[in-house]
Order: sequence, then C-alpha cells, then structure tokens
Amino acid sequence: MSGATTKSGAAAVSKRKHQDNADQSKKRRKSGGAEADDASETINPKAQLEKLESEILESRKHFNNIVTLLELSRKESQDENSDLAATETLCRVFLQLLAMRNLVQKKDALEKEATVIRWLRERLADYRDVLLSMFQSDNLANSALMQAMALMKAESQYLDDRPEAVFPRYFFVDIVSAIITSPVEELREQFSEAFVDKYDDIRFYTFDSIAHFLRAKKQADQSVNTAFEMLIGIQDPPSSNDEIDKFYINPPSKKKHPLRSLSQHKKQAQEAWLALMHFGLTRDQKKKVLAVVSNSIAPWFTQPELLMDFLTDCYNSGGSISLLALSGVFYLIRERNLDYPEFYTKLYSLLDADLLHSKHRSRFFRLLETFLSSSHLPAVMVASFIKRLARLALNAPPSAIVMIVPWFYNLFKRHPLTTFMMHRVSRTPEEKELYETEGLVDPFLPNEQNPMETHAIDSCLWEIVQLQSHYHPNVATIAKIIGEQFTKQAYNTEDFLDHSYSSLFEAEMNKEVKKPPVVEFMIPKHIFTKADTVTGETDSLLVNLWDFGSS
Repeated sequence: MSGATTKSGAAAVSKRKHQDNADQSKKRRKSGGAEADDASETINPKAQLEKLESEILESRKHFNNIVTLLELSRKESQDENSDLAATETLCRVFLQLLAMRNLVQKKDALEKEATVIRWLRERLADYRDVLLSMFQSDNLANSALMQAMALMKAESQYLDDRPEAVFPRYFFVDIVSAIITSPVEELREQFSEAFVDKYDDIRFYTFDSIAHFLRAKKQADQSVNTAFEMLIGIQDPPSSNDEIDKFYINPPSKKKHPLRSLSQHKKQAQEAWLALMHFGLTRDQKKKVLAVVSNSIAPWFTQPELLMDFLTDCYNSGGSISLLALSGVFYLIRERNLDYPEFYTKLYSLLDADLLHSKHRSRFFRLLETFLSSSHLPAVMVASFIKRLARLALNAPPSAIVMIVPWFYNLFKRHPLTTFMMHRVSRTPEEKELYETEGLVDPFLPNEQNPMETHAIDSCLWEIVQLQSHYHPNVATIAKIIGEQFTKQAYNTEDFLDHSYSSLFEAEMNKEVKKPPVVEFMIPKHIFTKADTVTGETDSLLVNLWDFGSS
C-alpha cells in the first residue's frame, strides 16, 4: 500500500515537473515570438523585400512569398507616392521564374507539380492586373508600362515549351486597352516613342489591338478620341518587306510569317482605321486626317479606294474641309484611277472670297498648280481659273497677291492661248467707238459655276492693272511682271507661297535704300490759334477753315 502510495506520489511529482517545463517552454515561445515580432518591425523594408525574393528563388516551399509581394504591390498601386519597390521585386521574381521554366506546363508532369504550375500562372495573372491598374496613375504609369513590356517579352520566350518565341497577343491587347483608357497623356507618348516607332512587331499588334478595342465599343466616347490620336501618330509605312527588320520579340523564322509581310501590316492598319471611321469623325478629327491622308494614311491601306466615300464627302462639304480633302482625292485619282467627272467644276467652286485669307492657302495653291499643269487642259477652263483669282486678288491680302501673280505668269507660259487676256484691244472701228462712248463691259460671268461657260477667255485682266497701283510696294512691283516681256521660263512658286504680313514687312524694312528720299517739314508753333504776325508766320489751315474763338 505504502509502495503504491510512493509510486503515486512520484508520478504526481513527475507530472508537476512536466507541466512546469511545458509552461516555461510556452512562455519562452511567447517571449521569443514577441521578440521576433519586434525584430520584424525594425527590419529595413528593402532588406525584407530582398529576403522574400531570395527565398522564392531558393526553394519552392517559399512560393507563398509571392502572395505577400502581391499584397504589397496592390498597396503600392493605390499610393500615388509609392516607390514601387515591391512591384519591381515581383517583376524580377517572375522574370527569373519564367527564365527557369517554372511556369511551363508539361504533359508528363505529376499532379502535385501541375498544381504548383497552375498556381504560379494564376499569381502571374494577378501581377498583370496590378500592373494594368497602375496605368491609371500619373506617377506609376510609366514604370508600370516598362515592367509590363518586359514581362510580356519574357512570357513570349519562356511561358510555353516552344522552339521559338510567340507574341503574347492576349496580354498585349490588355496593355493597349489600358493605355487607351488611361488619363495619362505621357504614357501614350512613351509607348509610341519607346515601342511603336521602334519595333515593327509592336506596331503590327498595336494596329490589331486598337481594332480589337474599337470593335468592342458600342458607342463613341473619349477613349475613341484617344484611339484616334494613337492611330494618326503612326506614320511612314515601310516601303517593302525588307524594311521590316526590327522586332521587340524574337523575329519569326519563317519568311512568309505575317509579321514579315508588308501587305499584312497594311491590312492591320486598314482594319484599325475602318473600325475608327465606323464611329464617324468630328470636324477637327477630319481636318487632322485630311492633313496627312495622302502621305501617312492612304499608303497604309491595301485598298485605298475604301477611303473614297470619306474623301468625296469631305470634298463636297465645302470650306476648309474641301481644301484639305483635295490632296486625298487627287491621290485616289492618280493612284487608283478614281472617277470624279466633276472634279474641275468642284475645284473651281472652291475659289471663293475666303480662300486667299485661309491658313491652308499655300497648300491649296501647291495642289492647284499640279491640277492645272497639263497642257491638254482646255484654255477656256484655265482662263476661268485665272480670271476668278484675279478678281479675288482685288480684296486679297498682300501676302496672297505676291503668290498669285507669279502663278499667273507660269500658267500663261504653259497655256499660250490664255495670253490674249493680258492685252485685249478693239479689232474694228465700231468696237473702238463703242468702247469710247459706252465703256467696256466685262464679258466674264462671275456667278457661273461651270468653268467652261464663264467667258473668261473673252475678258481681260484689268484687275492686274489695278494691282500695279497697290499701296504695298512689293505688290505693285510684282504685278508689273505681267506687263513686261515674258523672257523668264517660269517662276518657282515655292519662293512666294509662304509669305505673310510679317515677312513682307521685314523684307521692306531690311531693303537697302540706295537714295534716301528728300524730306522737308516744318513744325508749326500755332495750330488752333492765329500766328504771330511779327515773326512772319502764317495761320494754319485749321485756323483758316474754322473759328476756334469763343462765341
């Protein structure tokens, strides 16, 4: 019994010792945990990020650190003043994991390994979303773009087990859409300068992505305007397949790959522009398009005739839009044999009172000289253009007149039959008597819309004679060339097209005066009062005409 009691007491003592040891161990763990927490609070954030990164790359058992980095990245995306340290760390982590082929889905992979790969791909998708959300921030957008493009390049090379890189269109479409909807203007400028203008494959898929974005839109909004600005900024298409040689992603090995085909590049551009025009263009957008259509937009089309409706509508709308549409219409006439039977009639109608005051005046005359350059044009029609412009010159600014007169000179040289307009005299005594008694009636019909029916060829350029007495000396001088012998072959109209009030004024002020004019003047001492008769002064004209004395 006593032995049993002894054993029982020993067991109780042993139990109490075990409990005490457990309590002490628990206290130590608690104490150690508090110390660890305190230590973690004092850890440098940069060092903590480096520790998380190194652990991920060392062993798969630390892959959960990616979740921690994602949480920190999301916090950074919501902080305008963030330094993006966690996001950049996460970028390096995924670039390393991709390069080590840790995200490649293998057919013979075990279920456990396949689960890990799926999990990593899901976290990669989460990281993409974080980057795209940063495109909305002024301070974070540019850095997020560079990370997204670096990630996209790594995915093209290492995300799939393929022999050559494949452009990740699924991600790039999201990048372009985020750029279009972003309020950050600098983001689009950086994207264009750093990628679209440099790399042929980026430009190819930018066209494709913009078209994809626009087709998904149901109605026009600000993002459609932004897409327009991005499209119109892409200019200068390659001239041949050989010029397509700059690739951001590794170039395709096949020579017949769409990325190496100029026609395929043009097809993508054409689809993007047609998708945009489906929404219609504002007046300002039409002006921007028409300003570059023949040089930068139509060359991107595999079928430029698809622009026919747009250009003819603009050409028929009148005003400055018609002036700007001229080059595009002429491009289609020359390159695609566009049939526009009333072209010259419409062109003649554009010669109105506003033309010579328009800022597009020089552009119009460059085209007009091209349109009337053919010697096969009827002299009757050419005479109508000369006469109408001569009439408009009477109310034109000096900078426009000095451009018109040399242009007349060239037309007279090119179309000799129109020279009868320069000096027309009476042929019979009856006509001479009629002119002397009743005066000359100009047969020109200024309100006639058909240039073949204006009777301008029967008229004369009396307007040029009036311009020879113009108040501006440069205008008066240049107007006299029509009355001189035509010994010069032609004038280079480019020397006269871009004159303005300021350029003419500077030319007059800088002119070397060979003989200074004689100036005689006298400053009167009395203007409103009678002069002093003692000094011999005479009264001013005002005093002689009006009485300024008190009534």
